[in-house]
Amino acid sequence: MTRTVHGGDVYGAARDVGRAPDRLLDFSASINPLGPSPAVLRMLTRSRSLLCHYPDPLCWDLRQALAAHWRRAPEAILIGNGSTELIHLLPDALQIRHLLVVGPTFSEYAAAMARSGGRISTVMAEYADHYRPSLELVLEALRRVSRPGTRSCPLDAVLLCNPNSPTGVAWEATTVRTLARAAARLGLWCVVDETFADYCEAVSILGKALPPKTIVLRSFTKFYALPGLRVGYAVAHPAVTKQLSAQQPPWSVNMLAQRAAMVALRDDRHRRRSLQFMDRERTRLQRALERLSGVRVFPAKANFILLELPVGHKATQVVSVLRRRGVLLRDCSKVPGLNDRSLRVAVRTRSENDRLLKALSFIGRVAE
Repeated sequence: MTRTVHGGDVYGAARDVGRAPDRLLDFSASINPLGPSPAVLRMLTRSRSLLCHYPDPLCWDLRQALAAHWRRAPEAILIGNGSTELIHLLPDALQIRHLLVVGPTFSEYAAAMARSGGRISTVMAEYADHYRPSLELVLEALRRVSRPGTRSCPLDAVLLCNPNSPTGVAWEATTVRTLARAAARLGLWCVVDETFADYCEAVSILGKALPPKTIVLRSFTKFYALPGLRVGYAVAHPAVTKQLSAQQPPWSVNMLAQRAAMVALRDDRHRRRSLQFMDRERTRLQRALERLSGVRVFPAKANFILLELPVGHKATQVVSVLRRRGVLLRDCSKVPGLNDRSLRVAVRTRSENDRLLKALSFIGRVAE
């Protein structure tokens, strides 16, 4: 059995290298290095009674909490088994047969379209622009492919990951809204994946009313550090969340996930600590990586950093070498639009990041 792996498969890596999962240093998955809220951990230790009942199929309490947080109607929110489940619901639920994706980006969007028998087109950001997409080029692609009489299949939707994975680039909220309004005028869906936006809320479009046919995806995986519980959500017009919900299997989100997400959302102290730590440590790690001879580091807005190895080093080889040493990195060499020297590393604790820098020292002398 083979499955697409995006990073974070510590169990598979542990089997491969003969180590226990907790003996691996995982930079392949970008999870909050401070871990879950302490309040979440306390809640989980006293929640055995939740195991004796089916989960709430409506995720009622969590939807109420998110509705209050974003000042929206609860009917505008749909909870999913991670944002990945919601990505896979979109094509069939909304009859998306041709999707325009702003890349280089997360491969699961294309996988969801392939699974439903649809197709994608891509507008690629350029290396010379630090992989920052051009709004003008995206808008032109929308107009060109959506134009009546075009020989290719007309577009149904456009998708933007913001901040983007794996490049770390983020458009300002005003730019994203311009794209969403343009899509609405053309009768297209606009999907904005804000999985990493908790690290830079200024880029989120959830602070204002959403343009028609706009869907925003969020996750409790990256910032709230709950990847093992699988909980994400979509924000859209209530009629749209109803369409998506009709495609979900029953009891999609377990009760521990629902309760943990509610508790995490309320812990403002842990949120502030996490943001302050990430601002400091991401800057420190980025500067240290820049001192590695021949390494190019791209600006990042989330909790990971995209880098390009020196000429003569291949990402696949470097990942393999460090994997055998118990250090897991994200190989981005196969991401369309990137090159064979592209790696993504998560920002972890200060001591763990120092171990990463030491592990990477074999690729070149650290510049003085």
